[in-house]
Amino acid sequence: MGNGWHEWPLVLFTVLGQCVVGGTIVTGGAWLACGRNSEQQQRIVRAMFFLWVLMGAGFIASMMHLGSPLRAFNSLNRIGESALSDEIASGSLFFALGGFWWLLTVLGKMPAALGKLWLVVTMLAGLVFVQAMTLVYQIDTVPTWYTGYTTLGFFMTVLLGGPLLGATLLSAARYRGKTSRLALVSVLALLVSIGAALMQGVSLAAIASSVQQASTLVPDYGMLQIWRMALLVLGLACWIVPLVRRSQPQTAVLATGFVLVVVAEMIGRGVFYGLHMTVGMAVAG
Repeated sequence: MGNGWHEWPLVLFTVLGQCVVGGTIVTGGAWLACGRNSEQQQRIVRAMFFLWVLMGAGFIASMMHLGSPLRAFNSLNRIGESALSDEIASGSLFFALGGFWWLLTVLGKMPAALGKLWLVVTMLAGLVFVQAMTLVYQIDTVPTWYTGYTTLGFFMTVLLGGPLLGATLLSAARYRGKTSRLALVSVLALLVSIGAALMQGVSLAAIASSVQQASTLVPDYGMLQIWRMALLVLGLACWIVPLVRRSQPQTAVLATGFVLVVVAEMIGRGVFYGLHMTVGMAVAG
């Protein structure tokens, strides 16, 4: 029993990876929208460097979970047969596509038409990566993970952290397009996350094995979720309050908001890993 922080490498990998996918879609969409402004596009591309820094940090954390970096290659041995292999393969593909697109574009070596197609493929690969992540935890012998809350939670992280990360990078790139609709997406994701946390908390009482009760796995479930939601509200407020006041959010304030959202989602992901249990001899509920 606990808060799941013993799985901190996976917490970092999944949360950062999902935020980067969302950030790539947001900044990539802005880059495509600036098709006639090459100077603005270059500023956006330079800012996107930080996406791949975060993705690299996530992969380094995931390798630490394997005990030895040399074991990372073994995780690719069963692509198409193992959900873990599919996750690592899809994540590596997303990272490679995005990284090479960024490098060729920042060097001015990427043909315009190919660059647009490549970027769209990278965005789609990111969504495939997130879906592959969710399938790793859809294990029928782990009843607390084998639910729609797992898939929902992972994609909500994309919608909570991704737009704010994208807005931060676009602000650093001096992008003057509107981001208010993106903020609305994150607000809706927050409302969905609050509802999901409440409903999942209630559902845990109905899950039990012959030796374990799901509701006792994380005794501080309610308090941790309260902290998570409070940090999410504060993080998004760093973005939304300036928009409500019809002013341009400052990059430093947006970055602070993104950090708060990441910490919040790390708390939520820690709760997720803390809810791990196996069926034992029987499952009730």
